[in-house]
Amino acid sequence: MIDYAKALSVGALLYSPALNHKIADMVIQGRLRPPYSLALCLEDTISDSLMSEAERQVAETVRRICDAAQTQDFYLPKLFIRVREPEQIGRVFASVQAWQEILTGFVFPKYTLDNAAAYHQALLGANDRANHPLYMMPILESREIVDFRTRRNVLGRLKEQVDAMAELVLNVRVGGNDFSNAFAARRHYDETIYDILPIAQLLGEILTVFSLDYVVSGPVWEFFFSDNDEWKQGLRQELKLDRLNGFVGKTVIHPKQIPVVNEMLKVTRKDYEDAKTILNWDDGGLLVGKSYGGERMNEVRTHGNWAKKTLLLSELYGIV
Repeated sequence: MIDYAKALSVGALLYSPALNHKIADMVIQGRLRPPYSLALCLEDTISDSLMSEAERQVAETVRRICDAAQTQDFYLPKLFIRVREPEQIGRVFASVQAWQEILTGFVFPKYTLDNAAAYHQALLGANDRANHPLYMMPILESREIVDFRTRRNVLGRLKEQVDAMAELVLNVRVGGNDFSNAFAARRHYDETIYDILPIAQLLGEILTVFSLDYVVSGPVWEFFFSDNDEWKQGLRQELKLDRLNGFVGKTVIHPKQIPVVNEMLKVTRKDYEDAKTILNWDDGGLLVGKSYGGERMNEVRTHGNWAKKTLLLSELYGIV
């Protein structure tokens, strides 16, 4: 399995359309508040007629960021390319191979039983030509997962596919908007995706299957403006429920969302102190005791995994 801390560090993943000519300058000039990761998107944001131009712009964006990093000091995010189909991986990687040192990997949209093997083969082919590991982040968002009659069988078989590539799987991601589209639903900024019961149930089953072994990242949040910044409170509430249920990180679509995600990825002082105590337990053989704040129980054998994740998050995102 991959380094868990590295998987947690993907955090806020900013999607940028591949045709965005300004994104390289935003990275180089430090106009995006770190930490964050970046995905150059060749999928739903690009029309078929502009695909060739978008692929050329991806190469230009990667080149500019890589060249600037040789002489300038700025935050260099984990960089991914979200392809449209498996066949695109080899072609796009060839176009950025000269600057591959800043490329972290690829995002696989609409990852299904039908295309998983093709995605894997294409990624392994790129890795054969790469000078460092290129990772994958599959997105679970297909109709076969939505359909309750096939969902559990499909999720189990998809887990087997992901397991076959476990060392190269950085995150498993979910397609919140695709699921919402299937149910003709759309949340407002005072609602969370967990208020949409069919989707909440679906997300719960994905977490049940995948989060035991992988970092699973939360669904996209669409809002980035409202008259009195109510959208921020809505995002905070959804991130709170993400974290409680096992998601870590978030797909974001606007730079203003990044600091809100990072704020909610921080751990509280009480959680931090309890996690330290649990992982450094020394109480004469008794494996249960009172928490740092004195209001709950700490138990070594049942809180160990939580404690490990909590300390890693505190190192990556800080303490409230």
